[in-house]
Order: sequence, then structure tokens, then C-alpha cells
Amino acid sequence: MTKSIEVPEKICYNKIMNILILEDDIALCKGIELALANSDRQFTLCHNIGNAKTIIKESSPDFFCLFVLDLNLPDGSGVDFCKELRAAGYTAPVLMLTANDTELDMVTGLTSGADDYVTKPFSLAVLRARIDALLRRGGLANVTSERKTDGAFMFDFEKLHFEKNGKIVELSKTEAKLLQLLYSNKGQTITRERLSERIWQDAGNPCGRIDYVDENALSVSIRRLRSKLEDEPSNPQFIKTIHGVGYKWTVNL
Repeated sequence: MTKSIEVPEKICYNKIMNILILEDDIALCKGIELALANSDRQFTLCHNIGNAKTIIKESSPDFFCLFVLDLNLPDGSGVDFCKELRAAGYTAPVLMLTANDTELDMVTGLTSGADDYVTKPFSLAVLRARIDALLRRGGLANVTSERKTDGAFMFDFEKLHFEKNGKIVELSKTEAKLLQLLYSNKGQTITRERLSERIWQDAGNPCGRIDYVDENALSVSIRRLRSKLEDEPSNPQFIKTIHGVGYKWTVNL
């Protein structure tokens, strides 16, 4: 018996882009990941629909910004899975991959709710360009309010206005950016390296590369953020340390 997909909220604002690739060819799946890799992206690789459904159900509703789906899979059709995603309310862009290049197959894929269609064999450079275009369009189409309410907290990332229990919390721009990265990927661990890249690369180097950042800078920013948001900063309930990896904003407290 297949698992149903829960209805999500609207997706993707300013965050690390999480991409789900559903492809039963393991080598091709890994090749796509390598071709698309950069500091703004994280990948989840699935090789059958059942696995993809389990991962989607276990992730926060706004986690995935793009789905790359193979048409023919061991346990079903990518077209049917795309229809199920759309019926459940997922609005993230969908790119279909297939060995079938007939007009009927293309029309079927697009009418199922897919945003684009690439026929195998394909150039990874071309695939990357198509996916970049989908992510740009998806980011514009799915931007939601930057005002977020979560229990005792109200975060307005656009206006840089933050409250806890109705009281204003003053955050620096660095602290606000750190909070936004953690909160918009809540429930998911973000590595220290990735957080540092996202927080300091824009300010430190217009070309997008970090020349040098003090290794303690992130730890200090985390400590300051906890001191402003946590009831007991020494025993944090929201900003959790994942030892040896990074940090995450905990959900469902």
C-alpha cells in the first residue's frame, strides 16, 4: 500500500535550495548531483517512489525547492507521482527525465504538472542550465511573506523585526541572516561550513568566495543568537548543536 503525501504550505523563500532527485539509475543520479553542486544547494537522492514519499513525509513541508523525476521507475510512473505532488499542493518546480522523446510523452509529462521535460541522453551542462532557470522562476513564483509566526516567536525577515512573547528582540544583520537560514530549513541540520559560506560570502567577497573567516565567528554568532531567543541559552531548545556537523532549528517543541 503506497503512502499518501501530506498537504504542504507554500514553499521556498530565501534559503538553501534542497533538491530531490528521483532516478533509478544510481550512476546518473549521482552525476546529476555532481553537475548541479554548489554552496547554495543540498541534494536528496532517491531511487524509487516509495523512498521519495517517505523522505518527503519526514521533511518539513517547505523543504524541497525542486523535484527532478525520472519517468519510468521500478515502482511506478514519474508522471503519476508528479500528479500526486500537485494534487497534494506542492508547487515546487518539477523537471521530468525520460528516454522517451515522442510528442505524446512530452505532452503527458507537462500536463501532469511538470514544468520542464528533458530527454535522455542529455548534456549535464544543458540540464544544469534548465534547472537553474526553473529555480529562478520557482523562487519568484513561490515567494511568500517573510513574516513568520511560530509559538512565542514572530520573525519578519524582510523588515528585520523580531519578537519573542510580544517583546522586540534586537538582532544584528549577521544574527538575522543566521536565524533565517536556520529557521527556513527548520528540522534540518546545516553544516558549519555551509552556514559560514551563506552568511559571510556575500559581504566578504562579491565573487562569492570566502578568503578567510575566523573559525570562532559562527560559534560567537550562535551563542549571541541563543542569548536573545532561548529561555536557557546553556540548554537550548530551539537552536540545537549537532556535534561534529552543525546546527538546526528544532521543530514541534
